[in-house]
Amino acid sequence: MEQFTLITASILGGLSVIFGAFGAHALKKILSEEQLKSFETGVKYQMYHAIVLLIIGFNFNFETTSETYMVYSFIIGILLFSFSIYGLVISSAKNRKLKFLGPITPLGGLFLIIGWGLLIVSIKTGF
Repeated sequence: MEQFTLITASILGGLSVIFGAFGAHALKKILSEEQLKSFETGVKYQMYHAIVLLIIGFNFNFETTSETYMVYSFIIGILLFSFSIYGLVISSAKNRKLKFLGPITPLGGLFLIIGWGLLIVSIKTGF
């Protein structure tokens, strides 16, 4: 589980750099300022949580199910939260807004919150 967490964190962190550069350069020409800020929010949250996953991967032994669920919660949260924002922003810029992605963003946020809650549980029980 440690290796899975570290590899996944590395992939998500690398992708956030790619998406950030894509947003700052390629999308800057086609997005409004508000859309660009939304896209940047997705990139920031993806990077923040990739860093958290790296820290978790280096510091946890994954001896409890809550530690494993914590990692999965963060990963699912990143994918649902950040990637739904990317989809919403890019699709709205092309006048084909994918409205079904709207409810997915807060669901991703909920998974991120669950991940943080499970981190508290793991710390309190002496990870």
